[in-house]
Amino acid sequence: MEGAWVHRILWVVVAIAFVVGLVVPDGPSNEARPGECSPRDTRVVAPYAVTGYWVMPRADPCVTRRMVEAIHAIGADTLVTFGPRFSVGQGPEVAGCVVDGRPCAEVPGKEIRQIYTYVTSEEFGAGLLRCPGLDRRIESGGRIFYRVSLAASCDDRVHDLVLISTDGDGLGNLMTEAAAYGMAVFPGLPAAPQQAGKPWEPDHAHTGALGAFTARVLADYRARFGGSAAFPGVYQSFELAMRERGAKDPIIELYAAQHAVVAAALPGKKILVSPYIDARRGRGFPPEQAEEGMADIAATRAGAPMAIAVQDGRGTGKVPVYGADQRDARVDARLVPLVGEVGYGQAYYGNTHDYIEAAARRVPSGVELWVNVEGFEPTQVEGECGRVDPLPLRGRTTKNRLDRQVMAAGPYARKIISYGWDPFFTCQSRYDTPSLADDIAREWQQPIIVNAIRKDMNGRAGILVEGYNLRGGTLRFDPQGVVVKQEWYGRDRLESAWAPHVPQGPWTSITATNEAGQSNSSPYVMG
Repeated sequence: MEGAWVHRILWVVVAIAFVVGLVVPDGPSNEARPGECSPRDTRVVAPYAVTGYWVMPRADPCVTRRMVEAIHAIGADTLVTFGPRFSVGQGPEVAGCVVDGRPCAEVPGKEIRQIYTYVTSEEFGAGLLRCPGLDRRIESGGRIFYRVSLAASCDDRVHDLVLISTDGDGLGNLMTEAAAYGMAVFPGLPAAPQQAGKPWEPDHAHTGALGAFTARVLADYRARFGGSAAFPGVYQSFELAMRERGAKDPIIELYAAQHAVVAAALPGKKILVSPYIDARRGRGFPPEQAEEGMADIAATRAGAPMAIAVQDGRGTGKVPVYGADQRDARVDARLVPLVGEVGYGQAYYGNTHDYIEAAARRVPSGVELWVNVEGFEPTQVEGECGRVDPLPLRGRTTKNRLDRQVMAAGPYARKIISYGWDPFFTCQSRYDTPSLADDIAREWQQPIIVNAIRKDMNGRAGILVEGYNLRGGTLRFDPQGVVVKQEWYGRDRLESAWAPHVPQGPWTSITATNEAGQSNSSPYVMG
């Protein structure tokens, strides 16, 4: 999953739509008065299995409202943002910051030891500003900046400064709309500086400064959002692989330090982490290491509740999605550019289900296992929309592929979220073709089976399936071609349906057809 640098670039999309035709049907008038945003439509019209998305904060409140409305309409209740990079040095983004006729990096009577730059999409409140006259909100050249000292005391002679540039209050807009729609936002924590030459590792020479700045940001969040149900916690933006980590792993050390700040500043708030997995032979690691990785990450929570949303790896091509009977099959055509025209077993240690199942074995108390299904393809094909800047190119995936990712997550995930809303769920190949969000809105009633087990009921042998949109209808069992009417249905975190059937042979393919007449886009294979 691409990281926190998204605040420094523009997404360039072949075409962007805010999902207006199929997602939100005609209803009360949405005509806006001059100078006002269109009234909110808080209906959920297509509740899909994915219930959260990474989003980009928008400075325009009306654009934010349309985006949140579209996401809410397809059943989501959670939004996640990346934290901007806490960059070492004075970046060009703050070069125009001038206060009292001086560059903001100069403070009369103080020695400035280190400058940091923070480029964000939010406007802070008084909770960020501690030292009168030194810590300031600055309007300069038509833009808004902040200057923040990290010194232990405002009276210290030597100060480290953070210069902040913002393009508007995108995060505030997001919080406002999320609260109105009954949704939650996990703002990204400030992302650690990266090690020169090893950008996958944090630069621990600045971890102390990062912690001090994180505490200031969170104090401001506590003051501005602490009373809102739309603020359940924060997102850890620095990525790591969910594998066995060394005793002195630099990213685990970063997590432990920054999460301790979160636990102290925001008692009871949840920390969301989204580690990646890599099943490629020769480059990745086997599924059993995900179990150790889960335990290592969970140990950094400093007593705070934590959700670990494992990136499923299909979007980047690092982990495949295939059925239990397909290990020797040729890899999907979209994965060939990454691993070649070989079989799944030759290219990968396992599939997404193998890794999520392993992680589920080591979920401690106070931690929830979520899954982040990557809503894109590793590369683009001709005529396909997606992300064209920054590199690498990423293509738009399909509703069928997304269903299979949800299926692969199995019954283990407490919640399924996805990276990322723009551009992958909103882009269109042409103006008259649907977006992925439109396809979800049209096909959301299709069943998805995530688990199947043999289970006796009332003395009869049968099959119990779990998943989404299973109520009513039939279960078809292949290769026998047997269609059996459902005789029991239940609903808890997942839906369940049971039908009497005794499988024959090593593999049984199951297709559910529900009371709406919809069938799963891909059958579930039971061994």
